[in-house]
Amino acid sequence: MTGDPFWHPDRHADRRPFLTARRKIKRALEDWFEDEGFTQVECSALQSSPGNETHLQAFKTDYRDDTGVQKPLYLHTSPEFSCKKLLSAGETQIVDFARVYRNGEVSPLHSPEFTMIEWYRAGASLENVIKDTVELCRTAAKTMRTKTFEWKGRVCDPFIPVELLSLSDAFLVFAHIDLELVLDDRDLFADFAIEAGIGISKDASWSDIFSAVLVSKIEPKLGNGQLTVLYRYPICEAALARACEDDPRFADRFELYACGIELANGFHELTDPEEQRARFEDDMALKEKLYGERYPLDEDFLKALETMPDASGVALGFERIAMLAAKAPSVHHMIWTPFEA
Repeated sequence: MTGDPFWHPDRHADRRPFLTARRKIKRALEDWFEDEGFTQVECSALQSSPGNETHLQAFKTDYRDDTGVQKPLYLHTSPEFSCKKLLSAGETQIVDFARVYRNGEVSPLHSPEFTMIEWYRAGASLENVIKDTVELCRTAAKTMRTKTFEWKGRVCDPFIPVELLSLSDAFLVFAHIDLELVLDDRDLFADFAIEAGIGISKDASWSDIFSAVLVSKIEPKLGNGQLTVLYRYPICEAALARACEDDPRFADRFELYACGIELANGFHELTDPEEQRARFEDDMALKEKLYGERYPLDEDFLKALETMPDASGVALGFERIAMLAAKAPSVHHMIWTPFEA
């Protein structure tokens, strides 16, 4: 951030219309969830594990009891583990407007501290929560009387029918790569990516190549004209999603895009604790190789998965959808006291 600090009266006056819009949008989305019968929860930010995604960097701290014994803790990168524990406890429809923390992420679309709307429906399919996500985008737009989302010259009408696009189709259309052909062939995938004009290092993993193609060739083409739902991710990119019943090479996962911006990420949730443990251990082994550190597994979460009901859930970046609905220049304009390095 440059220029005057956020507390300077002139800068605050410029930002205040966006902050007022934030309040209106948040209230409208909370009302939507209440009308749908959701229980709003508030999950604790301090956790034994911040999450186990390879590339996410967490904030670490220590808890000290009255005897001086210290225990390492982390600020959560998502309320996901806690929400799923509540599903195991018997909750069936929950939402958390959670403050979450991700180290090292600062850009017009990233803040180290931001609000994530995370919700779960027990017994629901991925299609059910995709509909939720689209309705929330439309509710934010209606609240601000915004007809189109706009970002860096791109325009998206959230009210017209949504584009549904599988990863396989997206790779074929935008990168001319047959994703199914390279699912088990890292070298062939690298060759195709290089042919598409993407720089690939010799030690790049399959997932590295996948991310490079996705970011450079596919994401900029999504959510232009209408909202895009990108779905059926390769199983190695499943995170906490279960495999598709009709083809276990792919995961029952989606992401929603507007104007090339990822707004939401949703799963038909994996409830197999052994499979989830194996994925976490693989991700943490890679994290240690790349970054020299690994985060502990939340054993309590893995235990809770044993009794967690079938469910689908979504994480939606609140400041991003609010930014588009209010036509703000960045997510930082939607935060009352933004991070300033």
